[in-house]
Amino acid sequence: MAVDIKKVDEVISRYEKSDESLLAILQDFQKEFLYVPEEGMQRLSELFDVPESKIYAMGTFYKSLSLVPRGRHTIKVCTGTACHLKGANQIIDTVERELGVKRNSTTADGRFTLESVNCVGACAMAPLVVVDEDYHGQVRTSKIMDVLKKYK
Repeated sequence: MAVDIKKVDEVISRYEKSDESLLAILQDFQKEFLYVPEEGMQRLSELFDVPESKIYAMGTFYKSLSLVPRGRHTIKVCTGTACHLKGANQIIDTVERELGVKRNSTTADGRFTLESVNCVGACAMAPLVVVDEDYHGQVRTSKIMDVLKKYK
């Protein structure tokens, strides 16, 4: 899928030409395209006269950035100790089966990206599922698909 270079240039044009702007631009690419496209990194390298390898290194270092397309919604299933003991893996299994997606992958329709995370620091709510920025506590395996229906 080709990326609109005009949108890439629009994002870049919001910032001053400085090394300090690089991360902010990559974060805006992530918001705009749901990932950091190769075309964006190449264009940023050209316009800011920065080696593409430096930009790629930033894109792979920060967990909030992805070099592959992500879903419109991100499902994070906490697998910390409390959540693990209360069924986090069964929740992941259910989501994988029902949505036809593997852990750390995106559904074919681009709707969801499924991730497991080590801990979100809300153990009293275990098992916990975070969809985008919404926390869903004490989620039961039988109810996870009802939770996900809210996200179109």
